[in-house]
Amino acid sequence: ARANCCSFEDYKLTTEWLLNQTSHRPKIAVICGSGLGLLAAAATDKQTFHYQDIPNFPVSTGHEGCLVFGTIGGKSCVFMQGHFHLYEGYSLCQVTFPVRVFRMMGVDTLVVTNASGGICPDFKVGDIMIIKDHINLPGFAGQHPLCGPNDERFGIRFPCMSDAYCKELRRLALDISVELGCEGFVREGVYCMVSGPNFETIAEARMLMVLGSDSVGMSTVPEVTVAKHCGLRVFGLSLITNKVSLDYSREEKVNHEEVLQISKMRAEVLQKVVTTLICRCSQDQSINTH
Repeated sequence: ARANCCSFEDYKLTTEWLLNQTSHRPKIAVICGSGLGLLAAAATDKQTFHYQDIPNFPVSTGHEGCLVFGTIGGKSCVFMQGHFHLYEGYSLCQVTFPVRVFRMMGVDTLVVTNASGGICPDFKVGDIMIIKDHINLPGFAGQHPLCGPNDERFGIRFPCMSDAYCKELRRLALDISVELGCEGFVREGVYCMVSGPNFETIAEARMLMVLGSDSVGMSTVPEVTVAKHCGLRVFGLSLITNKVSLDYSREEKVNHEEVLQISKMRAEVLQKVVTTLICRCSQDQSINTH
């Protein structure tokens, strides 16, 4: 599928429809990863839309599939419960469609969360990794959300990605994890995206480790790329739900049920970190720079 399958008019129509349906004017958007839909639970004054009811919106195949508007710490937010993946058969235009709609609604900060496999030998199952950088493997192979004609109304042709994840928000998250007493399992690292849907072979995992990946997953990077392209500030958290096998003598195999189990176990801590971050964001104007 061509990456530029969505027109400016498509984004505009969806944005106007949502602005007409809700009085919320979100400044922060949160994409909830596998098993992390709970992140929206802390919001008050909630309003929920099912993806299938929103014009032009892709329909989620594996998750709840809801857009939840609400307020946290006096700040208007929008939560995506269920995001879209390449492996489900979506084009990257569909995967990233909501991000540009959020931008047009007035969002200035995007928080992304996901479940990923730990490659770094120091990581343990249940660790929370603050994403400091990423490796876009599908992008290297031409599966890139910015392929095709560039729409200058969103951003420049050749966007810089060396500062994709906001340093100030990462620092703030580390401070928050100390305050909450969970710094023992909060890490910083590099997230690598593969397209999936299979989990990695041992040879692939070893290659990713050599490349400098600390964790590997099947999402997030396209949304971050498009967010950065259209001028959003980005903060990312990855929950380490399994250890990626790097050794042929190891017997255990990863399965999706375990991944969801670990997500459940840590969802509460993640929710606290994200909620506190959102509250602080609204107080601390000095981090409003890109």
